[in-house]
Amino acid sequence: MSAATTRSRTPDRLCAEAVDLARTAAEEAAAPGVVGEHTGLLSEGDRVVTHFFECKELGYRGWRWAATVARASRAKVVTLDEVVLLPGPDALLAPEWVPWSERLRPGDLGPGDLLPTDQEDLRLEPGYTAEDEPAPRSVMSHEMAELAEAEDADVTPGAPAVQPTTPVRGSIAAVAEELGMRRARVLSRYGLHVAADRWEESFGAKTPMAQAAPATCVTCGFLTPIGGSLGQAFGVCANEFSPADGRVVSLSYGCGGHSEAAVMPKPPQPAPPVVDETKVEPFPLHPARDAGSVPEATDEATAELGHS
Repeated sequence: MSAATTRSRTPDRLCAEAVDLARTAAEEAAAPGVVGEHTGLLSEGDRVVTHFFECKELGYRGWRWAATVARASRAKVVTLDEVVLLPGPDALLAPEWVPWSERLRPGDLGPGDLLPTDQEDLRLEPGYTAEDEPAPRSVMSHEMAELAEAEDADVTPGAPAVQPTTPVRGSIAAVAEELGMRRARVLSRYGLHVAADRWEESFGAKTPMAQAAPATCVTCGFLTPIGGSLGQAFGVCANEFSPADGRVVSLSYGCGGHSEAAVMPKPPQPAPPVVDETKVEPFPLHPARDAGSVPEATDEATAELGHS
């Protein structure tokens, strides 16, 4: 260990005694009444010492004012170097900053929010390469070129995202739109696997609901198939009483709302009415006067009012 290193670890006597100078500088830099007691010092090098003072500022628990003083070689006057507010060993610090793309969680997107997608997002890949000319060794290259020339077809350069809203008839963009390939980017294989893992975790065979289900979704009448490669393993539930209604579910998922879990018996139908046509029941054409619910009136005044 060199002598210079040994001297740098030993605080300079004059600098260590300059507590009042360091306190005055800290009080000038801070608000009134927030500089507390002297808590210690640290030797920063030859004739360079930092004095620490307690910080009483609200919200800065564990922080301390650091005033660094220095002295030139063979000089007896100590001068101020700098004053800063530094966190101590047990200081209350703000959490480490995390980019928004890493803080975002499913369900955070609300009405009116826009979620930008990274240009290099691994979950997406170009919908089509937008190469206007076929490969040089393509079997159909010359034939397609002659066909395009005969039909007077125009080739629209650029990716689908920069194409006009209504593509020119006969252009590659028009054909791509007709085939459903107008999207600038589609899911990559990585994006498909990530989505499949997420759906399998939420509504897959290992969930408690599926473990207690009487059968899987692949035999359920409420399962709505989906297209694409994901349709081989997933579908959409259309049972309003199922916890997965309107969700993408694995074909190995299941719940108690399976269409064939418990088929309810048909309610018994009442017997048709039997009409006895052999018996005759006479009905008088004019009912008797005493057959009504109101007794016959004997008063002439009451009879004039029409009571029966």
